[in-house]
This record gives sequence, C-alpha cells and structure tokens, in this order.
Amino acid sequence: MMNTDIHIHTATLPNGVRIVHKEDVSQVAYCGFAINAGTRDEEEDESGMAHFIEHMLFKGTEKRNSWHILNRLEGVGGEINAYTTKEETFVYSTVLTADFEKAVDLCSDIVFHPTFPSHEIEKEVDVIIEEINSYNDSPSELIYDEFESIVFKNSQLGRNILGDAERLQEYTTENALRFVANNYCTDRILFFSVGNIPFKKVMRLAEKYFGDVAAKYSTKTRQKSALYVPDHVRKNLSTHQTHALIGARAYSLSDERRLPLYLLNNILGGPGMNSKLNIAVRERRGLAYTIESAYTAYSDDGLINIYFGTEHDDTEKCLNVIYKELKGLREKEMPSSQLERAKKQLMGQLAIANENRENYALNMAKSFLFFGMNESNSVVAERISKITSKQLLEIANDIFAEDKLSTLIYTK
Repeated sequence: MMNTDIHIHTATLPNGVRIVHKEDVSQVAYCGFAINAGTRDEEEDESGMAHFIEHMLFKGTEKRNSWHILNRLEGVGGEINAYTTKEETFVYSTVLTADFEKAVDLCSDIVFHPTFPSHEIEKEVDVIIEEINSYNDSPSELIYDEFESIVFKNSQLGRNILGDAERLQEYTTENALRFVANNYCTDRILFFSVGNIPFKKVMRLAEKYFGDVAAKYSTKTRQKSALYVPDHVRKNLSTHQTHALIGARAYSLSDERRLPLYLLNNILGGPGMNSKLNIAVRERRGLAYTIESAYTAYSDDGLINIYFGTEHDDTEKCLNVIYKELKGLREKEMPSSQLERAKKQLMGQLAIANENRENYALNMAKSFLFFGMNESNSVVAERISKITSKQLLEIANDIFAEDKLSTLIYTK
C-alpha cells in the first residue's frame, strides 16, 4: 500500500532493518526501534521472557554498563523508555535535536548489542516480581489479563505479559540471548524518528550505528488462536467492590471492519463522557464510577471488552443496563444525526491525539511495523466519513451477539 503521509521518508538498509522518519520543526526529537516480537512469540518455557528482555536491555551492552546507559541521555535532559505488548517491543528515546545522534547510538547499542549480565538478572527479576505483586493487588488491572486468558484460551495471545514469578527466577543470560537471537531478526525491526533532522542525516546515522548489523531473517510463524468458546467466570476475591468484564473476540488489524468497530466502540464506551455506557450506567443511575469499553486489534485477531466497577449489590443492575445498551445497538440503525456527531467526535479525538508528538511517533512506528504505511489525518477522516449506520448495525450483531460474549466477575 502507498504511504498517504507525504511528509514521511522511508528506506530499508541492506540488512533488512526498515527506517521511517518524519521531519518536524521542533527542538525535541524522538527515535527508537519497534520490534515485531512480544509475549505471543515466547516458547512454552519462556513465560514473561519478552518483558524480561525489555528490562534487561538496559542492564549492559558490549561497551556500556547499566550506569552508563541510564546516564547517557538523562545527563543531557533526555529520556529513554521501553514497553512490551503481546506482539511488539518498543525501545525509544526523547532528546533535544542537538543530542539526536547520542539517542541513535544508545538505542542501537542496547537493541543490537545487549549482554544480559548475570549479576544484574537476580536484581531485575526481583523488580519484575514486585511489579507482578503490585499488579495482583489491583483487581481493576489484573482482571484484564485474566479475561484475555479466557477469551484466548490455549492460545499465544492469552499469555500474561509479566509472566510467572517462579519461572522468572530460573532465567539465565543464555536464555535471554537465545530469545533475542530467535526473535530480534533484522526483518522484524524498524527504526523510527520524528524531528528537525534531514533524512540524509538520519540515514547516515543509521548506517553508522546499525548498518553493519548482520542480516537475519525470521523463519518463525505465529500460531493462529484456538477456536473461541465463550465462557462465564465468577471469582470470590474479597474485593471492596465488584470488578467485571464483558467481551468477545473482535477484528484484526488488517480487517476492513476495524475502523467501523473502533467508531462503534467509541460510541459505546470510549473516553468521551457522552458515551452510551457512561450516560446509562453512571450519569443516569449512579451505579459506577468507572464504566468503559476498549477495542484491541492484533495482527490476526482482536478483543473488545466492557469494564465496570460497582457496589456488590449493584452488579446485576449494571449487567442488565449494559446488555440493554448492546441490544439497542443490535436492533436498530443509528440515526444519521447521531452518527455524524459520533464521527466528528472521533475525528477530533484522533487529531488531538496526534498533536502529542511522542504518541504520534509511536503510532507511526506501529503502523509501519505492521502495514508498511501510515495514513494521514485527512485520509483517516475520509474513511471515517464513509462509515454507515448499516455497517455499525451489522458489526454490532456480529460482535455483540449475546451468545458470543464472555464474562469475568470479581466479587466478594
């Protein structure tokens, strides 16, 4: 597909690493690596390995120890960050334009030359275990991971990103090096940058710092998720309030129905206070402080869910209101006036989000990582404008049919 943002430059080094750069007038620049490897790429005995690697990348390289890594950019006011998802790992930095080369140097070093020193592993595993314990103490966060394990049962996408504490304590330098060798292949790595830097300079620095990395092409294929069987789970966790999720499998990143579903989700329980669920559950009835829906698209699958937290005695009331709202989406087309308002709201949200330059850089990188392109705001807005009420009705009946929905409820 053709890139619709004409201000973006792209190239591919001989070793297969792709490069994408957007010139932008600012004193601040962003750059880093998007790696098409995440939790779902772990082997059966590698629980939590992708996230473990993300932590350990900062603990040493062939020419830097952890202290040098932490101070290389922070010493000049910059930042270096990383995160792991089910399908990708990002390592990126934010610096003044004058320090752009330092950022390229450091990000390249930790991605392509990590050593995973054994003396750092035990300390970092303890940090991750504390992260796991903190997560387990927060039912409103824990419930999302468990819900994915239900919806993607017996599938790679059902794996917990943080992993298992006992297994983490067994990991060695060799385990980490093997995972990187198997998954950080050059054809699965993309370098991205946004800043007031000529593309010729970006290419010169890319060739200097990772152009000589040996080409390695991935031979791994991701397993298709197991057949989805809706399930209903209720757990007694002695929580102060009920935490609940309702949801189902949804459309993948490449599905043409993804954008209409994104709009439908925004109408149902998106970030706006005027979402259907927020109005029905919180504003009209005062049943919940938090009520929201979320849609996550993966490369070959997807997930949509509705979360709420409420008093134990109000759980069934909330469920009934939610099912009523879903039934309304399935039974009648949305009036054209309401649909047009919803489209304008989504267009505005996306445009405002893109004004956050860090978010823009990360979203651009993910788009190129999976699609090899990035759509401009105007193109996305045009696609949104063509969505019809009939499409939303068909999608609502496909995704929100009651016999397709799963539930997970934490209560006392």
